[in-house]
Amino acid sequence: MTSMILLQAAAGGQQGQSGLSFWIMMILIFVVFYFFMIRPQTKRQKELQKQREAMKKGDKVVTSGGIYGIIKEVQDTAFLVEIAKDIVIKVDKGSVFAGAEEANSQVEKR
Repeated sequence: MTSMILLQAAAGGQQGQSGLSFWIMMILIFVVFYFFMIRPQTKRQKELQKQREAMKKGDKVVTSGGIYGIIKEVQDTAFLVEIAKDIVIKVDKGSVFAGAEEANSQVEKR
């Protein structure tokens, strides 16, 4: 009879440890997900936002659609970008990226 009580107590203890290990594993998964997915993405977004705020007239840029140009005017939510001689388009600030070396060489060929 005593041995049955000990077996039941041991089985109940294993179930409690199983539940605890489940929650520990879930917390570890969330921590790994945060440090490898969420945090780097927010850092990239902040850097991109700083770059867009620092853009000024005359900077060479590339739009998300792949259009190379030079900023002619900075507005509140948009840029006026010259893509060819006397051709200026209005582009949302969210779709403009700082000009890379590749962009600079394309714009200079004009």
